[in-house]
Amino acid sequence: MLALPAFRIGHFLAKRGLPAFASIRTAHGHEIAKQEDMSVPKYIDRQDTPLPDVPYQQELNSEQRALKVKERGSWKDLTNEEKLAIYRIMFHQSYGEMKKPTNEWKTVIGGLLYFVGFTGLIVWWQRVYVYPKMPHTLTEDWKAMQARRMLDMRMNPIEGFASKWDYEKNEWKK
Repeated sequence: MLALPAFRIGHFLAKRGLPAFASIRTAHGHEIAKQEDMSVPKYIDRQDTPLPDVPYQQELNSEQRALKVKERGSWKDLTNEEKLAIYRIMFHQSYGEMKKPTNEWKTVIGGLLYFVGFTGLIVWWQRVYVYPKMPHTLTEDWKAMQARRMLDMRMNPIEGFASKWDYEKNEWKK
């Protein structure tokens, strides 16, 4: 039953070719993503390269064009607001603004603690509901009886367990 739709698509492609398949994809909203031209310089605010290749605003309005013309003259005639506006044409952020710390660390620590807490809940749930009860052979009384039995049998008397027991004084060797 699944072979029939595959056969129809194969028949459609064989009859009309690959361009027909591409038109089906574009008709259903699956356009091909456009790739950026990486040979063109781009504006990037980075601390290690404080002077980008291109200005921040490449398309200027009439007020900004007038400021660029006024910039060619004496900078003593410019006000501080005009100097700042010229700076903002070239750069999006100042070096101090780039270095300013963000509060992103709070989000990272919060997410980390959330997942640690969630993992703790899963471990607790597994201990309570998944793992079986501890076997009786792991209790302290059972371990003591087992050690006494191994000593009574003189198990591994040369280098092992029984070699560390003094049988005459009935205590561990010092």
